[in-house]
Amino acid sequence: MKKVLVANRGEIARRVIRACREAGLATVAIASEADAGSLHARDADECVIVGPAPARASYLRVDAILEAAARSGADAVHPGYGFLSESAEFAAAVQAAGLTWIGPAPATIARMGDKQRAREAAAAAGVPVAPGSPRFAEDAPEDQVRAAAAAVGYPLLIKAASGGGGIGMRRVDRPERLAAVLASARATAGKAFGDATVYLEKFVPDARHVEVQVFGWGAAGAQAFGERDCSLQRRFQKVVEEAPAPGLSDTTRAAMADAAVALCRAVDYEGAGTVEYVYDAATSAFFFLEMNTRIQVEHPVTEMAAGVDLVRMQLDYAAGRSPAPGPQAMLTGHAIECRLYAEDPAKGFLPSPGKLSRFRTLAPGPDLRIETAYAEGDEITPYYDPMIAKIILRGADRDAARRAALATLRAVEIEGVATNLRFLIACLEDPDIIAGRLDTGLLERRRTALVAAAASLDVAIA
Repeated sequence: MKKVLVANRGEIARRVIRACREAGLATVAIASEADAGSLHARDADECVIVGPAPARASYLRVDAILEAAARSGADAVHPGYGFLSESAEFAAAVQAAGLTWIGPAPATIARMGDKQRAREAAAAAGVPVAPGSPRFAEDAPEDQVRAAAAAVGYPLLIKAASGGGGIGMRRVDRPERLAAVLASARATAGKAFGDATVYLEKFVPDARHVEVQVFGWGAAGAQAFGERDCSLQRRFQKVVEEAPAPGLSDTTRAAMADAAVALCRAVDYEGAGTVEYVYDAATSAFFFLEMNTRIQVEHPVTEMAAGVDLVRMQLDYAAGRSPAPGPQAMLTGHAIECRLYAEDPAKGFLPSPGKLSRFRTLAPGPDLRIETAYAEGDEITPYYDPMIAKIILRGADRDAARRAALATLRAVEIEGVATNLRFLIACLEDPDIIAGRLDTGLLERRRTALVAAAASLDVAIA
């Protein structure tokens, strides 16, 4: 393995390119016409334009990406996250073209990407699974769904069997709402994934989202690298993440890690992955949510707290030079990641594309990482996710990390687009968040108050 094509864009493409450079590997970027002058395109040793701006015409075109690999002489493909990173078909096509796929086996991606099959695999491996139903195809009789809903119990969630990231997920609080919400969930799933199949799962009130970072060596075993708390979400999309998860007992942490490793061993998992749980703070019970068969957006908090380089591990494993798994990694100190978006909290968090006329941050260092897709003067287009940067801080403990994150956020100078910068500061100053009283509904419940608090902050930003 000598030349890696990075089948992605933005900050994750830059992250992979950096790891490749440190490993002595040549890199090939792909870019849409809109991204031709972007940082990730300039970072790589060479760049191939794969199509016009819309993702479906560029970053999601398997044929164009494989052609770019052939033209450039790349011998491996790293998918990053999002786009085609969890497409078993893409992974298989990469391997069929004679290239090294830097990720789990296509069959594993397919198995764990099917939410119902993943639940079955988890249950078989002894991982706690929330009460749920079988899958229901689009033409399944409504009375069957109603009977299953009654057995699961309200409130419940309707989930897309082929989906993830909260897409197609809907909550139903009472039986009379089931039909309408079911239709909406099916329509969203069909549009997003080409598959309207859904299943039902018991909703855990006041739940936290806690996930375990894993790395698998196939039949040789797997290792856990601690847990992350990703409960601070808005519309099922994460906003602030941290490692370790605050307030968990050592017993619970160990049980989560052991269960995640057991699942990896059961499916002969290879490479980096994440096992996500719903954690019930009232009972300390946790339930399998899903497995992401790729590197996560929030992987830097684990890297900083555990002292590992997960992307380099991916590269080394794919090249056949990865060491065998060790004991569960111990986290040192505390790390927090804040996602800076070009969006306007005062207008319902609508995306805010435009020219980034000013963008300055503190200089990165051992305890500060700035992972960004943009430099001052760059254009944030409306075609892709509006994330500007991930700002990751490490401290001796949670409060030290939080205070360092606040200081770093307050030092950001940004103009030209509306952002959630003040909103992030308001979150880190919220009493419940300071105390670690987290759950996945917190930001939505406190949205009005947090947006008001953000608007009142005296921070010199756009």
